[in-house]
Amino acid sequence: MADAWAIDVVDLRKTYGEVEALRGLTVRVPPGSICGFLGRNGAGKTTTIKVLLGMTRPTGGTARIFGLAADRPEDSVRIRQRTGFVSEEKDLYDVMTVDQIIRFTARFYPGWQKELEDRYVRAFELSRDRQIRDLSRGMRTKLALLLAFSRGADLLILDEPTSGLDPAATEEVLQALVSHVASREVTVFLSSHHLNQIEQVADRVVIIDRGQAIVDGGLEDLRDSYRRVQLVFDTPAPDVTPRAPGIVSTERRGRVLTMMCRAGVEELLAELRPLNAAAVEVMPVSLKEIFLESVNGDH
Repeated sequence: MADAWAIDVVDLRKTYGEVEALRGLTVRVPPGSICGFLGRNGAGKTTTIKVLLGMTRPTGGTARIFGLAADRPEDSVRIRQRTGFVSEEKDLYDVMTVDQIIRFTARFYPGWQKELEDRYVRAFELSRDRQIRDLSRGMRTKLALLLAFSRGADLLILDEPTSGLDPAATEEVLQALVSHVASREVTVFLSSHHLNQIEQVADRVVIIDRGQAIVDGGLEDLRDSYRRVQLVFDTPAPDVTPRAPGIVSTERRGRVLTMMCRAGVEELLAELRPLNAAAVEVMPVSLKEIFLESVNGDH
């Protein structure tokens, strides 16, 4: 029977001395999805990735990948065999050529797919005899992705894969990622600060802050559920505190009262109707707005 979740993290906790890096994090990612993993610096993203890859053990809670426990040594080896990881640093052996590091990496993965290797060497325009130390940052990123793609991984964990790339290289990397996922049905866990890129490729989003998930859901569902309600008055906007559920933020500025809500927009409009605003507008919000309001609010 297929695993219900590619990544199944429940009440995950990790402390370093007196610092709580993770405070009961719960994240579930279905197989075959691209999940954007978002948060401010220090929110717990890197610690989560380290736990998933068996690089550190949690203080409490559970983390499973394809049903395998990340904190069990024997399971952790099997997880890494099924996972391709690309770090922000793109750590590669500079003394090797492109072909040498491909052959070196392939030896560790019995399921290495030569067809994919050849495809991405051509698509990424990588010269096999080129020294890695001579590659640009963009080419190093493409080489790191080739090594992750070609091992036949069921899960790709990507930590800021487009960091430092120019717009053209970024677009090429994102298109290659989407194409690979579509053709191979792999799962992607994509940590990034570039919200526009997440919005471009992800179908799920998890936002964490202070070691906890504060937003988790399908990207289209989030877009549909969040709305910005703006009321314009003939006189200064009233100081009100609506009781409708799902209010994320409220702002008064001159004659304008603006609120962001998650669900319950009709109930909110009904409650605000007696204020007799001169104009009322309901607007969709971007992922960037959802992110900023979520991490800057009280939770």
